[in-house]
Amino acid sequence: MDSNEIRSRFLKFFEDRGHKILPSSSLIPENDSSVLFTTAGMQQFKQYYTDPKSADKDFGSRNIVTVQKCVRTGDIDEVGDATHLTFLEMLGNFSFGGYGRREAITYAYDFITKELGLEISYVTVYKGEGVVPKDDDSRTIWNELGVKDIRLDGSDVFWGPTGGSGPCGPTTEIYCKNGAGEDVEIWNIVFNEYFCDHSRERLDKGEATLKKLDILGIDTGMGLERLLAIVQEKKSVYETDLFESIIQFIQKSSTNYNERSARIVSDHIRTAVFIIIDGVIPSNSNHGYILRRFFRRVFTKASIVELPNNFWIELIKIISKIYFKNYPEIKEKFDYLVSVATEEERIFEKPLDGVETYRLDLEATKIGVIKKLGTNHIPILKDENTASGLYIYTLFETFGIPIDLCISVAKKLGYEVDEDEIAKALREHQEKSRAASAGMFKGGLANHNEKTVKLHTAHHLLLAALKAIIGLTVKQKGSNITEERLRIDFLCDHKLTDEEKKKVEDWVNEKIKEGLSVIKRDIPRHLAEKIGAEMEFGAKYPDIVSVYFIGPGDSPYSGVSIECCGGPHVLNTRELGHFKILKEEAISQGVRRIKAALI
Repeated sequence: MDSNEIRSRFLKFFEDRGHKILPSSSLIPENDSSVLFTTAGMQQFKQYYTDPKSADKDFGSRNIVTVQKCVRTGDIDEVGDATHLTFLEMLGNFSFGGYGRREAITYAYDFITKELGLEISYVTVYKGEGVVPKDDDSRTIWNELGVKDIRLDGSDVFWGPTGGSGPCGPTTEIYCKNGAGEDVEIWNIVFNEYFCDHSRERLDKGEATLKKLDILGIDTGMGLERLLAIVQEKKSVYETDLFESIIQFIQKSSTNYNERSARIVSDHIRTAVFIIIDGVIPSNSNHGYILRRFFRRVFTKASIVELPNNFWIELIKIISKIYFKNYPEIKEKFDYLVSVATEEERIFEKPLDGVETYRLDLEATKIGVIKKLGTNHIPILKDENTASGLYIYTLFETFGIPIDLCISVAKKLGYEVDEDEIAKALREHQEKSRAASAGMFKGGLANHNEKTVKLHTAHHLLLAALKAIIGLTVKQKGSNITEERLRIDFLCDHKLTDEEKKKVEDWVNEKIKEGLSVIKRDIPRHLAEKIGAEMEFGAKYPDIVSVYFIGPGDSPYSGVSIECCGGPHVLNTRELGHFKILKEEAISQGVRRIKAALI
């Protein structure tokens, strides 16, 4: 049974039991700025656990089944063992008050034992802690189904919330044996009975509150790759049909094969491919930085196993063949994927040279040949046994040399690294950046006079135009508005053509001529997320947010532009005059800048 058949069987099994099949959401959460990537199948459904009636309206069902693309970087250092991956497909069934524990557990039991013919080794249930009682109901249901090995567990089987707040609750986990005879967790069934007002980290510290939900929600997740290893009786996920041909290519091409390095290359290049097709471009911040780190780890490990030049071309080709049936966009974007990887390899050559220089300087310092000083005369060593974290940070800030690679080099030479010093330097840099813009109002306005207010509204129209003309992958990365002009920095994988710039200008000017109303509404944050309002990445929003709507729509919550914003704005686009792009340029890899004015 291969991966395609398991996907199909899973979806059909739950469709036959009254579930609506929905597609995977993007790896970049549309309405959750608290996390960089989609890490679980339930993320796109968070709001329905507190507002189940909306599921009837939006999906025509309260019971849903999906195969969700996920990226998880928390266990990146574990990648290369038998089970850990950074990209995975999560098989999940969800219910927002449609059914409860008994149905959820019985469905899972039937799919594992009857549909797939597997034997359950054991299950876990929540033992109870604090205000959350022991899950006796789940234990009883498993007993009735004939599962004898039922183990009580604590915080590890209380799941959530994802991000800064959300639904959460006790779980029951299913374990089966892989080809090595080892018990592996393959399915996690979460009973979303509570809403947590803060993050899991704060909950664990006792700094968050759990509120009982009116309706029990079901949220389950089963990693396809782990399940495949069980079904195909493999010792690791890297031996399944999703990885077999990738690993084989690396083995044949390598002149210094190392299993763990080969697995890391396989996992990370696959993750990079899926992140790119969902619209991310390598950069030095946020999603783009994570993508760049994946590429850098790929190139580093590839050099260890001595893969040939341009090895990534063949790997991307293999990945497109593996996933063509379910993700045809990989094949469609093959040339683009190769070009991004090739450019990243070119960019990485300089930082690699810098890492090598750092290694040589450390070695020379170690034997007393030199006493290396960096920018601002910072010593390379903090003491005879410790590499300076501030020196490493300076290399990163000045030359873009990767911090993690410098740390790795220092440790290989037997030094400790003052990583707290690095973290402190990064925090101070962020505080300086915030202080530099402290005199500006929300929205990047230098002041609130008539000219800047008009340009502020034009800025909203420009962002909407870029999304309409270039594509929804356009994401704002920064802005600044003065009396003379507006500036927007945005993610884009290419230089805008003259035709594209004209189309953007024409789009904005058309909306100006239409005399569209600009309306401010104060609405609940979850509603703003639901309707797709533009939000600043990483910003913390209150429960009630101000949203500016430009233009007519089919409902009060629609328009040609919808943004969470502190304002102010004009009342009608006709007040703006004529919009003109002054300049379009690159400011970093994958980030473009437009300066524009009203004339």
